[in-house]
Amino acid sequence: MEEIQEKKREIRSSMADKLAAFSADEIAKKTKGIENRLFEFANFIESKIVLLYMQRSGEVITQEIIERCFEHDKIVVLPAFDIIKHTMQFMKVDNLNADMKPGPQGILEPDPVHCNVVPIDCIDIAIIPGVALDEKGGRIGSGEGYYDRLIPKLSATTRKVALAFESQIIQQVPLESHDRYVDIVITEKRIIYKI
Repeated sequence: MEEIQEKKREIRSSMADKLAAFSADEIAKKTKGIENRLFEFANFIESKIVLLYMQRSGEVITQEIIERCFEHDKIVVLPAFDIIKHTMQFMKVDNLNADMKPGPQGILEPDPVHCNVVPIDCIDIAIIPGVALDEKGGRIGSGEGYYDRLIPKLSATTRKVALAFESQIIQQVPLESHDRYVDIVITEKRIIYKI
């Protein structure tokens, strides 16, 4: 197990170096390509209630995707993290400027004063962050396991979709027993359906 965790740390470090090599313009262009593929994706088009995320370092930037969801009359749900219990609470966000506050990890998250809780079984599609993914839907996240605990709780009908740059797709993600797969990965070049 320690060997797999070490391999994951190496992959996270390697991905950070890869992404750091891209210019801001390249990142913006690749992110727009991912966004456009997402908004052309049938499961996403049909969805009404969308779970998204506010990115951390090494993850696809989601702010413009969220703003575009508002324009398309989608209900945007974002997680608020409880770092003591290692859980997430899902809240409806109507405005990124008015409804968000810095969370315990320094990432913006819904402010409970302005946002209502959304039951997990109401989510139509879950957009899951990842640092590295493979074509089988294996993913490496930030290492805290929030999304590995979330994925099994989502309804069987809720599509689990990861966003990633093509350069974040690797041959095979080293997985531990608690790691969970996503159904689909969307990059700036393609949509990868779990094999």
